[in-house]
Amino acid sequence: MKILFTGGGTGGHIFPIIAVIREIGRIYPNENLKFFYLGPRNSLHSILLSQEGVKVGWVLSGKIRRYLGVLSIIQNFIDIVLKIPIGFLQAFFHIFFIAPDVIFSKGGYGSFPAVISGWLFLVPIFLHESDVAPGLSNRILSRFAKKVFVSFDNTEFFTPEKMIVVGNPIRKELLEGSKEKAQKLFKITQEKPIVLILGGSQGAERINDTILAILPELLKNFEVLHQCGERNFKEFKKEAEFMISDDLKKYYHPFSFLQEPELKEIYAATDIIVSRAGSGSIFEIAALGKPSILIPLPESAQDHQVKNAYSFSQAGAAVVFEEENLTPHFLLEKLKYLISHPQEMAVMTQKAKEFFKPDAAKKIAEYILSGR
Repeated sequence: MKILFTGGGTGGHIFPIIAVIREIGRIYPNENLKFFYLGPRNSLHSILLSQEGVKVGWVLSGKIRRYLGVLSIIQNFIDIVLKIPIGFLQAFFHIFFIAPDVIFSKGGYGSFPAVISGWLFLVPIFLHESDVAPGLSNRILSRFAKKVFVSFDNTEFFTPEKMIVVGNPIRKELLEGSKEKAQKLFKITQEKPIVLILGGSQGAERINDTILAILPELLKNFEVLHQCGERNFKEFKKEAEFMISDDLKKYYHPFSFLQEPELKEIYAATDIIVSRAGSGSIFEIAALGKPSILIPLPESAQDHQVKNAYSFSQAGAAVVFEEENLTPHFLLEKLKYLISHPQEMAVMTQKAKEFFKPDAAKKIAEYILSGR
């Protein structure tokens, strides 16, 4: 059986695909299965997918920018006239030669060529929507899908007949870390409560600036593990080190990006997480049962991060600070308050675990293999 995966190209699209692929392997270890991927070119994602035994193909993809400006008009023209038509042709020929039995799409503008081309070849198509508010791509592509898997109970737009609530697939390996390994790998002192700060691939700079403004005071109360993002990491690290006195430096651990082997150990060691509100992050936090403070990315399409964050918060699992209302010292005081109230932390842990849907990848894998 040949299974074709596609998605927009961000980590939020790729990591759930990896989770589904691994679950298929666990459920059907002896099946003759071949995995393929079509999407926008990305060297890191090519490595990650190749490690899972996926044959990767690239197609050009364009998107329609809905904000005004001369540059966006020019980019839209190029995408509509050149990139999108070329991408469809590329996907059409890829799918003709692959002849997949089923297509699984994680959405995003990069999934358009493969889904539409697959539909023309009458290939069964399944979508997964991570967010409460679906993106434009999945709103359109849902018309061509047999079923749409969703992460949140209150997901908007899709009809109940087509929608199946499964949760967001996460890599089970992320739940297998240990505090002891984290302590050895990253020289964590464990002398203070540990805060993990995840800036995300977008908007990390503004979270970094917020942390920088309170960093010395933060380190007096906490040990901090900080994924800063790859952009300007060296400059940020130097600036942070300049602000910290020598006696506090052992409590600060900055990283540009955390790979899976590192992230699982750090997750295990963490007491509380400060994060953006992408669906992937929320469901990983839920699976781990970690108390969290969510800072939604305000520019997210359809305001989906805000809606994701409040859905999680309304379950009692997290605190939400919208960026426009966030001040550095407000964040610091909230962290200090939560750590000093372990009963509230325990409630957040329990509510997070209740929010998590542990069989998302398994349910998707079973549907894909059955072709229903």
